Parts: sequence; structure tokens; C-alpha cells
Amino acid sequence: MITIDQVHHNYGKKKILQGVSLQINAGEIFGLLGPNGAGKSTLLSILTTTVKPSKGTVTMKGLDIHKQTKQVRQMIGYVPQDIALWDELTVKENLKFWSKFLKTKVSVARMLEACEEVKLQDKWNEKLSKLSGGMKRKLNIAVALMHDPDILLMDEPTVGIDLQSKLEINEYMKSLAAAGKTIVYTTHDMSEIKTICKRIGVLKKGGIEFTGTLEEAKSYLNKQGNEPIVNEEELIFAMLREER
Repeated sequence: MITIDQVHHNYGKKKILQGVSLQINAGEIFGLLGPNGAGKSTLLSILTTTVKPSKGTVTMKGLDIHKQTKQVRQMIGYVPQDIALWDELTVKENLKFWSKFLKTKVSVARMLEACEEVKLQDKWNEKLSKLSGGMKRKLNIAVALMHDPDILLMDEPTVGIDLQSKLEINEYMKSLAAAGKTIVYTTHDMSEIKTICKRIGVLKKGGIEFTGTLEEAKSYLNKQGNEPIVNEEELIFAMLREER
């Protein structure tokens, strides 16, 4: 579904990504992990087609994302870490505003359906300023899903919200993956890594150190002669540690 092949990216003389290669499968939630400054945001920006890599290629469903950008943009949805919504507008007005940036026309019925999918249909006519942080996060996701994309790129979509909203979003993500959507998900939340990510990729110092399941990560660490891992929290902490 998504093939990242030897992607490099520099900001001036600073090397951010250095030969990143990944294969992300259809219908999986792939956790993109790494310490701050590892290059996760840069890689997501490349996947959204807003940044062109200095070297290397990325294809989605066989399409080169920088040669066939228009077609690719129609099949991706992006959920930024920051809430990209207007507090003075209602839920409906926010959806209508963002729908104008899409190449395909989105009906009001589809907007309402997207709201129903994230359990916000009863807030349709309410101003965002009256909604909780969790509700705003849900609407952020609904905006990205209005055009029913095949691929969802999510940059810490549940940061700073209440536990109930986080659990509801996590369950929704799992249902989207079960329906065949491919999700690239960055998070620092241990529980999300354990419960929703089918596989993880660990990005460090601009390169991919590991890809696979948590069970495979445990085997990987054991082969390196590390201390025995007691639980999944210790495993994730060990994988993300700068030096081992």
C-alpha cells in the first residue's frame, strides 16, 4: 500500500532523514515511533505530499506521490497534532469550510455521516468554543475523513484529551483498519502503541532502526544481549531509548 524507498531529507546542511525505507500494508495501523527530533514529523510531511524528499521515492497504491500528487491527495486524509478548526464556527460550518479545499464535492449528508462516525452528530449546530477538547479532536478526525480516503495519516491525534474520548477514538481507528483503511499513527502513548498498532517502526537519528510487531521487538532486543524485558512498557521504553 505505502512503499517508502531510501528517502533522505535535508534542511540546509542538516540531515533529517537518512535512507528511510518502509513497507506499510493495507488495512493496518502502523505506529511510527521515535524520540523527539528523530524525523517523524518530516516523514509525515513527505507522506502528505507537502514536502518533497531530497532523495528517494514514496508510492501509495502504486502511485508516485510527487509525480501523481493530485491523485494521491484524493486518497489520503491528514490529522495534524494541532487542532485545525475555527472556534467561532459550528461543527457543520467547520466541515463545510474544509470541504472547499477538496477536489471532490462533499455532500452535507456525507459531512453529517462523518460526524456520526465520531459520535458528534448531536453537536452539529454547536460552536466549537462550546465543545470539549476530546470533541474537537474527534472533529479534527471527521474533517480528514469527509472524502472517505483510503489512507489516514495521524500525528498524535489524541494528545491532551480525556481518557473516554481517547478510548472512543482508538476503537474507531480499529474499526477503520478492519474496514480496509491504512493508518499511519504517531504517538507517545504506551497504551495506544500496545492496543491499536499492528506493527511499529522505530525512527532514530533519521533512520529506521526496527519494524515489526511488539513480540518481534522483544526478540530483536534479546538478541542484542539486553536485560530481559518484563513487560510491554519496558519493551517500548527500551526501543525508544537513544542509546542502548
